[in-house]
Amino acid sequence: MKILIFYASYGGGHLSAAKSIKQYLDENYKNVKTKMIDCVEYINKGLNTITTLAYKEMAKKAPWAWGEIYDHSQKGAMSHISSGANKFMSIKLNKLFEEFKPDIVISTHPFASQMTAYLKEKGKTNCVLASVMTDFASHDQWLVGSKYIDHIFVSHEGMKKDIIAKGIPASKIHATGIPLSNRFLEHFNRKEIKASFDLDYNKKTILFFGGGEFGLGKEKTLKILKAFIDNIHDEYQIITISGKNKKMQAKFEELVGNNPNVQVYGYTNEVPELMSISDLVVTKPGGLTITESLASGLPIVVINPIPGQEVENAEFLEKKGVAVWIRKTENPNEAVKELLENPEQIKHMKIRSKLMAKKNSTRDICRIIMNDKT
Repeated sequence: MKILIFYASYGGGHLSAAKSIKQYLDENYKNVKTKMIDCVEYINKGLNTITTLAYKEMAKKAPWAWGEIYDHSQKGAMSHISSGANKFMSIKLNKLFEEFKPDIVISTHPFASQMTAYLKEKGKTNCVLASVMTDFASHDQWLVGSKYIDHIFVSHEGMKKDIIAKGIPASKIHATGIPLSNRFLEHFNRKEIKASFDLDYNKKTILFFGGGEFGLGKEKTLKILKAFIDNIHDEYQIITISGKNKKMQAKFEELVGNNPNVQVYGYTNEVPELMSISDLVVTKPGGLTITESLASGLPIVVINPIPGQEVENAEFLEKKGVAVWIRKTENPNEAVKELLENPEQIKHMKIRSKLMAKKNSTRDICRIIMNDKT
């Protein structure tokens, strides 16, 4: 059985979801050949480079503009231009279908879902098509060509209800959660991990993701980190992660100085381990990071959401009582002080986080798809 797994390079969540699905299929199913493809890069490398760079620059320098594009791509002329362009690009994608002849296509980006649906409509393929949404709010671009989509996987029951209300059959929609690396299913030795990071075993740990690829809201991020440093006293310790953003790492190090309760790291591949020893996470509300935080049972402090899907994620998390969102207009010191002085609130956020977690999302997605084809 041949399986194509599509993603796109606009943010890391699509790729991570695709990788998790591929790994699970490769490890748990025999006689399965999987192939992972960046759908936009396959069609045109130049187009992929330009559009990816445009997304990064817009998200970094004009996030309001990205929010406008996100909203308008659901309706009106822009939505028709987007879906029309994907129909045109599907002609190029058809070459891949003719060569690989997939039995199943799994897409973690709406572009690939639309292109595959169009090829199904034209009789170019009869594959099972599964769309995997990687945020906590739905977007109408995912539903273009829904007649030819066999499975739509969403992060929670509320999304399922929203999509049903738009006329999509309930039988197609599965509230499995966003695909998650199997490393988050492991049981870690907290004592050993804290020792490996030179952390005090008896202190609570705040995991602060403040860098990332774009370094969004740098000044606001520094103010929020300072607010945590000023309010942790001796009860907490902080691990800050600046990712691949060297400028942000330097700013963190300058702010932290010789404070023994705060450590600064750049890029790390030990996020599951760090989340396993943490008591609170501070992060932008990307779909993947939020999924990982919920799987780790962590209360969440949301900072710097990009207008569009991340703002919708933040609103959802706040409404569900698993997150506190420090908005641009708020005084970070007051918000952090109020939270840290309210351990009961943090306790209840943690409980809700555990209840919302869907730790077996990848397994459940793969089983539903494979059961359809076998």
